Amino acid sequence: MEKSPTERWGIFELELNAEVSGNPFEDVAHSARFVQGNRVVPVNGFYDGAETYRIRFMLDSIGTWQYETRSTCDTLNGMSGSFECIAPSVQHRGQVVVRGVHHFAYAEGTPYYPVGTTCYTWNHQGYEQEEKTLQTLRDSPFNKIRMCVFSKHYSYSRNEPDHRPFEGSLDAGWNFTRFNPAFWHHLEERIGDLRDLGIESDLILFHPYDRWGYAKMDEASDDRYLKYAVARLSAFRNVWWSLANEWDLMRAKSEQDWDRYFKIIQECDPSQHLRSIHNCARFYDHNLPWVTHANIQNSDTSLTTKWRNQYRKPVIDDEYCYEGNVPQDWGNITGQELVKRFWDGFIRGGYVGHGKTYLHPDDVLWWSKGGVLHGTSPARIAFLRKIIEAGPGPLEPKNIGVTCAGHMENYYLAYLGPNQSARKRLTLPEDHEYRIVDTWETEISTIGGTYTGKFDIDLPGKPFTALRITRKEEA
Repeated sequence: MEKSPTERWGIFELELNAEVSGNPFEDVAHSARFVQGNRVVPVNGFYDGAETYRIRFMLDSIGTWQYETRSTCDTLNGMSGSFECIAPSVQHRGQVVVRGVHHFAYAEGTPYYPVGTTCYTWNHQGYEQEEKTLQTLRDSPFNKIRMCVFSKHYSYSRNEPDHRPFEGSLDAGWNFTRFNPAFWHHLEERIGDLRDLGIESDLILFHPYDRWGYAKMDEASDDRYLKYAVARLSAFRNVWWSLANEWDLMRAKSEQDWDRYFKIIQECDPSQHLRSIHNCARFYDHNLPWVTHANIQNSDTSLTTKWRNQYRKPVIDDEYCYEGNVPQDWGNITGQELVKRFWDGFIRGGYVGHGKTYLHPDDVLWWSKGGVLHGTSPARIAFLRKIIEAGPGPLEPKNIGVTCAGHMENYYLAYLGPNQSARKRLTLPEDHEYRIVDTWETEISTIGGTYTGKFDIDLPGKPFTALRITRKEEA
């Protein structure tokens, strides 16, 4: 059976039909083997309702592929064919992967610098609100968003979602062996919308803020859910797997459970998307081999270098308090303080995320429900992202006399934080020029002259100043 060409990092999908008695989610196993040369990739399928079975695969290699289906249902078994994977017609760079030790890149090689935000349940707010969120994201500096599969029951997030992931109801009970395809269609649509905006979907699979019973499913239901989610969603190039938001608050699950969840995803995901887990107070062991990067909640972003050295993996502090004015201390820092922590994390060789929690008369907070961005930090974050992406490559912590990161010996980005020094002593190799960066007013001033060795530089005596230093021939 010949299929139409599929673009590299696009979704190849087989749609198969069979009438099955009993529970088609449970009673039929089906998969396919995708073959290119000596490479064989097994991919699990899923039931999508209405007697329809699907197998999805994100193609990562140009050329001819063959496939053959395998199933416990005779109608679905032994179907074979071939197709071509072609170069993308629209510029995109593939999935994000770990590159080197502490950084990320798109699959085609371009560095990826995560500049993320948190909108936990934006995808559970109905069409009008969700479209408003997408429009805001389109004009924002963010290229990653933390979002939940399951809706949340928490402060400022009490509304009932339009779709539920399983058949049943809160009153009558859920049938965790039967998924609700309408819920998953909607989630896929929103992940696809983010993909088209160039935004990574950091997808939270479990969380403790629950009134529906999803946080306390039994072991078999947890495992079934994870396998179904991976089969449906792993073909989207912009998916990241975040095992949990605040895993250590889910008391009904043991560390062995979390280890098992990671292994299930690792074994079932043919595209090996990024995998992490987010903490409240207690860190998961990010050194474990199935964790691709450390996803951290900690208000002290100055510890980023310590975490890098501890885990030897990329570090993202996605929750270090939010810009806002809610009563809870995790959500009432100023925009200036948030921007300061953003710079702190980047200058120490890591990455950080944004969140906004300003009170709203209808409890529509960006951090929970999306909508419209308020606050003073997004424009300054956009300024930082522009500086980082204009640099020569990923930054590593350096020592030139101030908190600093650099690329080789050609480029340094130093940050002075709330201090307002009028003069600073630096140590630089060879001839370098420097520029003054006002991280709050988003202004850059070029300073004449070149500098080598130990020397004093005059500064504007303003807090939140940064220095961008380049070797003379690189300036």
